[in-house]
Amino acid sequence: MKKLLISPSEMTLGEQESQIYQNILKQASELSLNLMAVKVESYPEEFLAWCYELLNASRDRINYDLLEKSQLPILKKLHVQLISAISFLQLKTLRVAPWPVVSTFVEQHKEVLALDEQLRLTSYINNLREQSLKEMIPEDLLAFTGKHTNSLDPSSYNFDVEWFASTKSAKGFHQMLADLPALFDDALAHIPLEGEVTATDYQQFVVSYLLAFNDSNEKPTLAPATRLLAMRRPDVFTPINNSRLEALCSALGITKLNNRDFERYWKDIVQAIHSMSWFKMANGSSELEQQLVAIKALLPCFFYYADKNTPNNSNYIKLLSKPKRSTSTGAKKVRRGKESAEILVDRALADDDIPEHIRAKRGSIINEVEKGRGVAETISLMRTIFG
Repeated sequence: MKKLLISPSEMTLGEQESQIYQNILKQASELSLNLMAVKVESYPEEFLAWCYELLNASRDRINYDLLEKSQLPILKKLHVQLISAISFLQLKTLRVAPWPVVSTFVEQHKEVLALDEQLRLTSYINNLREQSLKEMIPEDLLAFTGKHTNSLDPSSYNFDVEWFASTKSAKGFHQMLADLPALFDDALAHIPLEGEVTATDYQQFVVSYLLAFNDSNEKPTLAPATRLLAMRRPDVFTPINNSRLEALCSALGITKLNNRDFERYWKDIVQAIHSMSWFKMANGSSELEQQLVAIKALLPCFFYYADKNTPNNSNYIKLLSKPKRSTSTGAKKVRRGKESAEILVDRALADDDIPEHIRAKRGSIINEVEKGRGVAETISLMRTIFG
């Protein structure tokens, strides 16, 4: 372990990497005796692999029974630093990587990224893009804006809506969106659905977005705005959130944005990513690459740290694993609006595998879905009863 801990001192590290290494060492020194008891499996010769090895050793192979209670926060901070370092180092490669390297990275990491699930989300959003926010059913609005709730039936929404920058903490934004969706539609209308998006287009969006909050005590913040923009044009705008912003800004070599840096977001994030070689070169020679080209501004999201546990942390997977709703009188039911129930049921009944006699039960199915039963669960029950 000692050899592993000191090995970066023999690597050629830049100023940022050297500072990261020193910060990691400070935490590791508080755990030195515990770390020395961990068997080291490899001695990487480059810093990114070193961060992965130390994270694995200190998280998955350390003996937690030997740790003092006071050491647990230190160990957690070490893990946070290592994960942030990995995100920074992987994102930093985007500054010089050509398109084949970027697309290959995504393909090679598709399992830990839950790539199929993330692409199901972008495909779903693509079908919503021409619809106004005001016209969307509440569930589709949650999918577009990135906030998970238990009302999202996993048989209808087979993805976690919070991929690509969750907005669940932006309570004021969601309240404003629920009350005055047309104002946000006015803002998004300045961003064309295809073709070039100019600085003027973006500036007009910002003006309208800020005006939407004029008569409210809520403050307009940047992160949820970037989620709206990224879903409107995933080939142009990269979404941000507070938990990952520092790694992204460090990788781009810029001062961390604050939550009102609308002007800097365009200049330092959007334009910086557009100027990168891989972004300019992006082309689809395979089906996967074609999918990635269509959402190329979202690709930096795939370079944040992910591991084998990442797919299981998906809200979609958690809902699938959730025990079936109890039928007892004390069970809390998630009711849906009639319009939502009708649209979700009609989408499911449009499947070619649904027989006509089940489609004829549309009204009964809608009633059950409106009460809170899942769409797939209800249709399955009908097929069991009626064949």
